[in-house]
Amino acid sequence: MAGLFLKVFLVGVSSLGCLYPFMDFCFRGETRGQKPNFVIILADDMGWGDLGANWAETKDTANLDKLAAEGMRFVDFHAAASTCSPSRASLLTGRLGLRNGVTHNFAVTSVGGLPLNETTLAEVLQRAGYITGMIGKWHLGHHGSFHPNFRGFDYYFGIPYSHDMGCTDTPGYNYPPCPACPRRHQPSRNLERDCYSDVALPLYENLNIVEQPVNLSLARKYAEKATQFIQQARASGRPFLLYVGLAHMHVPLSRPQRSAGPWDRRPYAAGLREMDRLVGQIKDKVDRTAKNNTFLWFTGDNGPWAQKCELAGSVGPFLGSWQSRQGGSPAKQTTWEGGHRVPALAYWPGRVPTNVTSTALLSVLDIFPTVVALAGASLPGDRHFDGLDASEVLFGGAPAGHRVLFHPNSGAAGEDGALETVRLERYKAFYVTGGAKACDGSVGPEQHHEPPLIFNLDDDAAEAAPLERGSAEYQRVLPKVREALRGVLRDIADDHISRADYTRDPSVTPCCNPQRTACRCQAV
Repeated sequence: MAGLFLKVFLVGVSSLGCLYPFMDFCFRGETRGQKPNFVIILADDMGWGDLGANWAETKDTANLDKLAAEGMRFVDFHAAASTCSPSRASLLTGRLGLRNGVTHNFAVTSVGGLPLNETTLAEVLQRAGYITGMIGKWHLGHHGSFHPNFRGFDYYFGIPYSHDMGCTDTPGYNYPPCPACPRRHQPSRNLERDCYSDVALPLYENLNIVEQPVNLSLARKYAEKATQFIQQARASGRPFLLYVGLAHMHVPLSRPQRSAGPWDRRPYAAGLREMDRLVGQIKDKVDRTAKNNTFLWFTGDNGPWAQKCELAGSVGPFLGSWQSRQGGSPAKQTTWEGGHRVPALAYWPGRVPTNVTSTALLSVLDIFPTVVALAGASLPGDRHFDGLDASEVLFGGAPAGHRVLFHPNSGAAGEDGALETVRLERYKAFYVTGGAKACDGSVGPEQHHEPPLIFNLDDDAAEAAPLERGSAEYQRVLPKVREALRGVLRDIADDHISRADYTRDPSVTPCCNPQRTACRCQAV
């Protein structure tokens, strides 16, 4: 039965009386007091320039633009890594991959996930009396104890990894195009190298696979589950955390179910509008039920996946021109600005000022300590954190966030997770460069730089021309960069660090019916 484990786990709650039925289990009613609710929405592969409020050329994000006008927009906000699993691990732990152990993506056959000795944001808030829900893409391990229900989330509805990691009957738009799942008696599919396997993409509700293959039109389902969670959590009288990992704008892009006008011929623009409507629905539910006591944070996991050509988003002015001249893409999987500078919005009526653009240097790493502080909870005391509490920026108008950020290698060049790109105020230093696969198929060569390339982002957002190594500006900045890098590496060496298990075993592949082709099972 769906949610059986959670019913057993919450037996103490049930013994006190089930006051509010919630999907497959129930929550004990408690006085919420003044603790705020939190909604964190994480877009997938969305470019900085995909937000209309950031980039005038984008006309497809009316709800997000309205959210920006009613809250705070961050223009120097960064993913904690430039690829899926490491970015998500850092959001939920406030720690870089060298600390939390997640330095590259988990696979369909991965035995492990986010190490179990890492404490997630959901676990911290659970202990502080919060109801916690996660909807959407997880990608931090699905086997055994790595499942979201064992990592602090009372409720889970979504897919365990990226939705291009399993076949579907509704393949959507991808490049190269990929075929639908095989059916009984069909010959084996002739797969392109970039297409997913014959094991169908699963949809989970708590511990159960409820649909395999899932229909990729997930926006409606996610909106329904998110609004149900908010409604039921509010009825319980307890504060809530809702974390939504969107499928948008990762390929394959679904074929929207409702018409969006003549621009439907452009799948990416149609997908942006569908995502925008989904975010608008969640915000509308917050406004109707908990407007003055809910903090909503919208951002992205990394920049656009350029090798997908017209199915990839916009980096805006962050072109990574130096790398483009060397070859390859300077977006997702790289440490160029297009790989990790992402849209970010904060909304909390009466608390976060309206229509404010912040230039503070902030990161997805900051979500964990900020939310923990606002919830009146405590950070785990046996480890160090890379994020900061951004409350002063959000509520006090402080102009600055971080002085230094570190951008881990994320697949394009260097050892995964290693810190070889340093942001120091307006400067950015590269000890290694490389381009990810571009639309034309080219890949930029890995190049090591000692001394590093240093760019002044205030003068050169496109990262086109590094400072002359002999210039006074370069010589003034270089020692500060070196000291910052030495400092973080010393700190990590002295820290409580984790190591993820990246072992693979085909037997852990999610499959609701191994006897049927593509693991097919009926939706319930």
